[in-house]
Amino acid sequence: MTRAQPTPPRGLEDHPLRYELVNELHARPFAALPVPSHAVFLAIKLPSDAKSRDREADRAHLIALLDRFGAAHPQPGATHYFGPLGRFQLKWEQHSEFVTYTLFGEGVCENPFDASAFDAFPADWLALAPGARISSALIRVEPMPTGKAEIDARLPGWFVSESLAVSRIADGCAVIAGDFRLDSAGHMRFAVFVEPGTSARRVGRIVQRLCELEVYRTMSLLALPVARGISRRMVDFDARVSELVRHVKGDEQPARDTLDELLTLSTQLEALMARHAYRFAATEAYSALVQERIDIIRETRFEGRQTFREFMMRRFDPAMRSIRAAARQLEQMATRTKRAGDLLRTRVEVARSEQNQKLLASMDRRVALQLRLQKTVEGLSVVAIGYYTVNLMSYFLAPFAKEYGVSKTWLMAGLTPVALLVLWAVSHRIRKHLE
Repeated sequence: MTRAQPTPPRGLEDHPLRYELVNELHARPFAALPVPSHAVFLAIKLPSDAKSRDREADRAHLIALLDRFGAAHPQPGATHYFGPLGRFQLKWEQHSEFVTYTLFGEGVCENPFDASAFDAFPADWLALAPGARISSALIRVEPMPTGKAEIDARLPGWFVSESLAVSRIADGCAVIAGDFRLDSAGHMRFAVFVEPGTSARRVGRIVQRLCELEVYRTMSLLALPVARGISRRMVDFDARVSELVRHVKGDEQPARDTLDELLTLSTQLEALMARHAYRFAATEAYSALVQERIDIIRETRFEGRQTFREFMMRRFDPAMRSIRAAARQLEQMATRTKRAGDLLRTRVEVARSEQNQKLLASMDRRVALQLRLQKTVEGLSVVAIGYYTVNLMSYFLAPFAKEYGVSKTWLMAGLTPVALLVLWAVSHRIRKHLE
């Protein structure tokens, strides 16, 4: 039962997004499935070369399907839809990377997992899908047989025994089975056997969990080919970085050339990380959702068969570890290359510092020589200036010396040491003041 939108108390204003946020909690209801029934699941992912999902194209594709059956349209901007579609109930959900269509119908085909069930999606409509099929599944819901032997008798004809997983789930109200293999029509198969008295809503939740488990598992594994490609490339990167690190310690190659090669490798690694960072992050998120969906169904072992958790541990978890290892390897290689570049830059800086020290020492020697030369020139300057000073003073004092009977020669001889001493003292004082 839906409730009318409440009227806020007088004087109290509601946030404009309050009701929208509350309604979001109830916007994706589970289907109510009777027993027996069946479901047809389809997930369409955007093309690998597309930069972002065209959400309007997704909605247009949905509306094209609804118009064929005269069904009501979703609200503008809606990312989910649930409503009747002919003799089915359609559930449509739009995610960041893919969009899902699930058809729920009453009853089951006489021929289990008949591929004709997928014909509920028109072929020409499928051909116009804005993307490619990433997952599809046929789910068969039946009443629980009276004896466990009857389940054992049915499963070998429906699934591949080698990879079959069977679990009792949801406090024992149902048994689920699947082999996670594609049948001849390209669909996954899941069987659900429901105990009497189980509500239709609970059956719908079980089917929804199986669909989510399958699509999230598939989306998680999209990074596996990327991880394998990166692992192969890391072998070449490792050899090149090791060779360049060897050059860091030696003098076989100029440091500048080695640094340029390291910068080129670092740029390539950073480009790889930027290109695949989203895929690796998405894989972690989808992987967590897979484990969460397995936890939610609360499975227990059925007749000694492997559970869904055990299947994932053997088949799914190793792939996730390979993806995480490739992501770590890429990150560590980028760090190693950066560290080698830092070491080489340090070596270049040290060499440059040594060159600067030698240059400064050479400049000091030159300054010392210049100072010595300057002092020599100063000494010569004192002699030269003294010569002119003595001559000037001799001209000035010659008349007086003649009165006392002193010849000009003796006058100049007496003036010479006095003039030189005075000039040297003045020059020394000026130099001392400047220094």
